[in-house]
Amino acid sequence: MKKDAPRTGLRTTTILVAMVVSVVAIILCCCIVLFLNRYRSAVVQNARTSSAQAVSQVSTTVGNYLKDMTQAMELVKQSISESADSRDKLLSAFLTFRPDVVAVTSYSETGQLLDCWSLGREPRENILQNLSFDLDMARASDSAYMTAPHVESLFEGYYPWVVTMTAPLEPGGQAAWVSLDLSFSSISSYINNVSIGQRGYCFLMDKAGNIVYHPQQQLLYAGLKSEQMAALAGMQDGTYANDTVIYCAASVADSDWRVVGVSYVDELVNRNVTEMIHLSMALAVVVLAAAVLTSWLLSRLLGRPLRGLTAAMESFETDADHFTYRPVGGTREVQELSDSFGHMVLRIQQLMSTVREEEVNLRKTELKALQAQINPHFLYNTLDSIAWMCEQGRNAEAVRMVHALARLFRISISKGHELIPIAKEIQHAESYLQIQKYRYKNQFTYTFDVDPACLNYYCNKITLQPIIENAINHGLDLLVDEGEIDVRVRQDGDDIVFYVQDNGVGMTPEQLRTIMQRDPTDRTGIGIKNVDDRLKIYFGKGYGLHITSEPDVGTCVEIRMPKLEEGDYEAK
Repeated sequence: MKKDAPRTGLRTTTILVAMVVSVVAIILCCCIVLFLNRYRSAVVQNARTSSAQAVSQVSTTVGNYLKDMTQAMELVKQSISESADSRDKLLSAFLTFRPDVVAVTSYSETGQLLDCWSLGREPRENILQNLSFDLDMARASDSAYMTAPHVESLFEGYYPWVVTMTAPLEPGGQAAWVSLDLSFSSISSYINNVSIGQRGYCFLMDKAGNIVYHPQQQLLYAGLKSEQMAALAGMQDGTYANDTVIYCAASVADSDWRVVGVSYVDELVNRNVTEMIHLSMALAVVVLAAAVLTSWLLSRLLGRPLRGLTAAMESFETDADHFTYRPVGGTREVQELSDSFGHMVLRIQQLMSTVREEEVNLRKTELKALQAQINPHFLYNTLDSIAWMCEQGRNAEAVRMVHALARLFRISISKGHELIPIAKEIQHAESYLQIQKYRYKNQFTYTFDVDPACLNYYCNKITLQPIIENAINHGLDLLVDEGEIDVRVRQDGDDIVFYVQDNGVGMTPEQLRTIMQRDPTDRTGIGIKNVDDRLKIYFGKGYGLHITSEPDVGTCVEIRMPKLEEGDYEAK
């Protein structure tokens, strides 16, 4: 045998692996390095630095404001010690100069409101609750202290949001404490305008963990938002971060207040989205160019010969019997594949021819074996019925049964054909039912409802008789009342469907599964399994029997086969 010529050309695997590995390795390395660097820089530097700067600015501003208020308190305390006229003038000038001070009030040792100075406003006569002064807190403090923000309740029709600074006075005077009600709008407006990212914010708390001011105070009161105040109270000043949130805390100088900044990691990372998009677009251009170049090379090296080989395979799949293969060229591997496919085509065509002949012989053998299996079984039951009649002296009926049996076998033989017209199959089944009525002394009735359009189609012979026999022997034999057997034939698209229904004792699901399991040593249900096997051998797995049954109600056997006209079945 002549050896094949040595193959030339580069190996496809070498080209493919080298190109794909190189391109993917370079692109992945660049993407991973650049992405990690930008991500680390965005999270670590921008997030922490931005949060710390914003909180530091707020802390400084609030501290300066409180320091300014402390100096103002000293002026007020000096004014309180002056005479009444001088005091009033000084306080009026002070209120004019400091519009953020809503009111100046003084209180006695018992906490009683003594005087109230405010530009253009007089305190109401009956003050139900003074939210600006707490006697117990005042007595417990040795120096000036700040209250939490609250609503001013001294005036009629005027309820500003204030924070109160209260300081003790020198003993010996009528007033023991003086308070400044400071409008919180200046501090709150500044805090509200501070943002860390789009969703980040700052708020004020005291060292005990109570919120002094929060820009989303209404959400907190409504229960729609919460802060981890217990954890924040235990934190030292500094920056703390977890997977999603960055907290930054700073104390306000010379006070019990702390500024807390809240920012979100994902939002701060997104600040670099634009830059990352530009970088990703540049990488995408590189990847696209590499992909185009790779595709062009692979198309030249592999695409054309492989498409030719694929087309040859599709043609072989469509018509294997008449297919003639022409080898294709290409790389070394493609040429080897082409030669292997050519050898495979020849071998498959030889095997198909052999298998086709063996299948035809096997089908004929199986059909003959199944047919031989039915006939002795049916003949045994029928002759047993005739013998019983002769023993009973019912000779005339036995003669009629013998004639009916002759008609049965005349149709059963059918000149050796496996398929017969449905009209003859109905006659066959009706003759069998006539024979069985003699034996069972008319203990059951039967009806035939056949679509006339179905009579000229062909079906397997001896299809109905085993089903009817099973219905009589196992469905009606134990029935006390009169039995009924209904046989119907209908069209269903391209199929013919036989229905054999009885009102017998029925079967359980376990009995249904047992009767459809073929066991050569088990005589029960052999006819039903035989019919199902013959239909599947002749027409395919999509055809055969389907049994539905319910105990004490009855059984319905559906027999499905394709529509076959005269001449069609010869090809089967």
